[in-house]
Amino acid sequence: MGDLKGFLKIKRQPARFRPVCERVKDFAEILQLRSEAEDKEQSSRCMDCGTPFCHCGCPIGNYIPEWNDLVFAGRWEKALSLLRETNNLPEITGRICPAPCEYACVLGINDDPVTIREDELAIIEHAFGKGLIKPRIPQKRTGKKIAVVGSGPAGLSCADQLNSAGHKVVVFERDDAVGGILRYGIPEFKLEKEIIQRRVRILQKEGIEFKVNANIGIDAKTKDLTREFDAVCLACGSRSPRDLNIPGRELSGIQFAMDYLIQSNKRIGGVKIPADKLIDAKGKRVVVIGGGDTGADCVGVAHRQGAACIMQIEILPKPATCRTQDYPWPKYPLLLKSSTSHEEGGKRDWSILTKKFIGSAGRVNKLSCVKVEFNKDAAGCSLMQEIAGSEFEIEADLVILALGFLHPEKKGLLQEWKLELDQRGNVKTDAKFMTSKKSVFACGDMHRGQSLIVWAIAEGRRAAHAIDEYLMGYSSLPKL
Repeated sequence: MGDLKGFLKIKRQPARFRPVCERVKDFAEILQLRSEAEDKEQSSRCMDCGTPFCHCGCPIGNYIPEWNDLVFAGRWEKALSLLRETNNLPEITGRICPAPCEYACVLGINDDPVTIREDELAIIEHAFGKGLIKPRIPQKRTGKKIAVVGSGPAGLSCADQLNSAGHKVVVFERDDAVGGILRYGIPEFKLEKEIIQRRVRILQKEGIEFKVNANIGIDAKTKDLTREFDAVCLACGSRSPRDLNIPGRELSGIQFAMDYLIQSNKRIGGVKIPADKLIDAKGKRVVVIGGGDTGADCVGVAHRQGAACIMQIEILPKPATCRTQDYPWPKYPLLLKSSTSHEEGGKRDWSILTKKFIGSAGRVNKLSCVKVEFNKDAAGCSLMQEIAGSEFEIEADLVILALGFLHPEKKGLLQEWKLELDQRGNVKTDAKFMTSKKSVFACGDMHRGQSLIVWAIAEGRRAAHAIDEYLMGYSSLPKL
C-alpha cells in the first residue's frame, strides 16, 4: 500500500464524459480518459484490505489491490502484467462493465468505493499508448485444432486462452465482422468499434484465425466442424428476445431493442439500409419498454437520431437510491441507475404494465398502460396487482422492446446437433463445460443465460481450461 492515508485525503473522482450538448450530436465515444496524475491519485484510495472483498465481486478474479498499488507507484508495466493475467479484454470491461467489484469494495461501507473500473482502463490504455501491448506468439504448437463458434467476449476469451496454450484456434462469426454483441449490440458512443478491432488485430498476429459470415448450422454444416477440429466450443450468446404478446403487437413501429441497436451500429459503419427496413427515431415519439442497460442504450441512440421525445418505462418498482436490508454489503445491490443516456434527456417511469398497443392504418400510435403495485402473498412471494383506476395512455410513433433475452437461438446449430438443454433453454453441460455431444463445449450466455460481460469472460477462460485438459490430459491454463 503506497499511501496509507490515500483514502482519507483523496475523494472519488467519477468518470468524466463529453458535455451533453456536444455528444448528442454524434456517435463518438463519450468517455474522457483521466490524466496520469489523476490515475495515480485515484489508485491511492485503494486500502490494500486484509480481506479484499473486491475479489469476490469480480468474476474473473482481477488482482485489484495489487495493480492499484503499482499504478500509484508508477510501475505501469508490472500493473499491466498482473491485469493481463486475469482479463483478456480489459479495454472493453474498463468501458462497459457495471463493476460489481466496486459494490464489494471495503471502502464503500462508509465512503465512496475505489474507481476500480477506471483504474483498470487507465492501465490498459496507458499500455496501448506507450506501445507496451505486443503480440504474444506461442513458441510451441500442440497440433490440436479447436473451433470457437461466436466472437463475443466469451468466444474471444476462450480463443485467446487456447491459443496461448499452443492450440490452433479458428473463430467462426455469423456476422460480417468480429465482436458479437460487443460490435453490434453496444452503441458506438459507449464502445467505439476500433477498440474491438484493435484487439482483434493483436489476436490475429498471435495466430488466431477469424472466419466471418459463417453461420454454423445454417450456411455451414455442423458435421464439418467435428470432422475438421479436435474440439468445438460454442459461445453464441443468448439472442432470443423476450416478446410482449399483447393486443396490437402486430402493428408496425414496434421493434426489438437488439434489432434497433444492430441497425444503428451498421448505419454508423456505412451500411445502407433500405427505406422499408429503416428503424429511425428522427422526429418520433419514442417509448422504450424495459428499464435495463439495453433500454438505456436505446434511449441514447434515439437522442442522437433526433427523437421528438423519449419515454422509458419499467414494470418493476423504482429501485432504491442506496442499499437496503435486502442487499447488504458486499452483495451486488439493486439500485436506481442513471446512465449517461438518461443524463441526455427523456423521461422514465416505473411500475407500469403495458396492456395493449393502439394504432391506426396498421401503425402504432399509443400504448394503453396501467400502474401496478407489488405485494407479498401468503408464501412471501411478490404478487403484482393492477391499481384500479390508474389506466392511462402514452403516445408513441416508435416502440422499442428491451425486455431481455430468453435463451440461445435454437434454429440451426442446436437443432442439428440435438444438444441437451436445461430447464431455462440454455445449453446444458457437465462441470467441465462439455455438452451432451462429445468434444463439443459451451460457455458464456449460451451456457449460463444472459449475464454480464465479466461473467462471459470468466466462462470463456474456464471453458478453455477444460478444453485444454480434455485434449492434453492436463492444463496449465488458469481456471479463472
